[in-house]
Amino acid sequence: MAAAAAARCPGGWWALCLCLCAALLPRPARGLTDRLYCGRRVCYEVLGVSRQASKAEIARAYRQLARQYHPDRYRGEPAGGEGSGAQAAHEKFLLIAAAYETLKDEETRKDYDYMLDHPEEYYRHYYHYYSRRLAPKVDVTIVILVTVCAISVFQFFSWWSSYNEAINYLASVPKYRIQATEIARQQGLLNKTKEKGKNRRSKEEIREEEEEIIKDIIKNKIDIKGGYQKPKIYDILLFQILLAPFYWCKYIVWYCWWIYCFTIKGQEYGVEEKLYIIRRYMKMSQSQFDSLEDHQKETFLERQLWIRENYEVYKREQEEELKKKMAMDPRWKRYRRWMKNEGPGRLTFTDD
Repeated sequence: MAAAAAARCPGGWWALCLCLCAALLPRPARGLTDRLYCGRRVCYEVLGVSRQASKAEIARAYRQLARQYHPDRYRGEPAGGEGSGAQAAHEKFLLIAAAYETLKDEETRKDYDYMLDHPEEYYRHYYHYYSRRLAPKVDVTIVILVTVCAISVFQFFSWWSSYNEAINYLASVPKYRIQATEIARQQGLLNKTKEKGKNRRSKEEIREEEEEIIKDIIKNKIDIKGGYQKPKIYDILLFQILLAPFYWCKYIVWYCWWIYCFTIKGQEYGVEEKLYIIRRYMKMSQSQFDSLEDHQKETFLERQLWIRENYEVYKREQEEELKKKMAMDPRWKRYRRWMKNEGPGRLTFTDD
């Protein structure tokens, strides 16, 4: 019928579409809503106070009504015109609690007063209400700080565990153990463990003390690099974050100095600068490069690998050498034979 009327009237279809769109679009609220604050009731009226009431007056009104309608105190009296029975009193108490939660906080009360004065701004009221309701109760900064501290503590103890594992392993290697024992004897540390008289100890105690002495000497004499090196407090995440501005400023100053000295003035590279360029070419981190032996770094400098052409030649030589080693490796030969005869995409069945 509506379609027939639209067909008879020029432009009727357009009018019909506009009416349907207007009906489907959400319209702004014209008053209070059930899903915000106290619903259809005004929170001030629920507590029986005016909009100009102070926080003390609001708290006093809430305590009086809470004592009257609290489920534990309710004895079956009529609930003030709102119905009777325990269920009505319970609903009334929830409404009183919602009104007090809304008005006791200054920011929430300000948003609520604005909603009473501007009920047509439906979406704004919804946003402010649920942004406060769903906001975390604990400060996000505290959560982040606690998380970073927990990760830092875990890092530090994990590194200490790895470092102790490395020391225990080195203490079990005959080469290092013999050297450490010799140093301990020269310093007279092992002779102290063999005491007589009242201070005499069991063999187990002497063995444990000697083991600790050997480990201490290994710790002092051996420089462990890489992932098993001795942990440092400023390497943990917390200190890295705190020192990040300092590192950034240091890097900017260093970069400006590099541009000025080697790009503008054209100075020759020093040993540290040459090693830095080589490390960048090799795409290694500072800790990885530091774990290399000194004779390897000397080889890099002798071959002038800070020059790009020399490094490319060195890289090709290393690749060729790696291919030769893999070709001579029996395991690699077996793998190539298997790939040739069987391959990863075949299934073979053998009869028993």
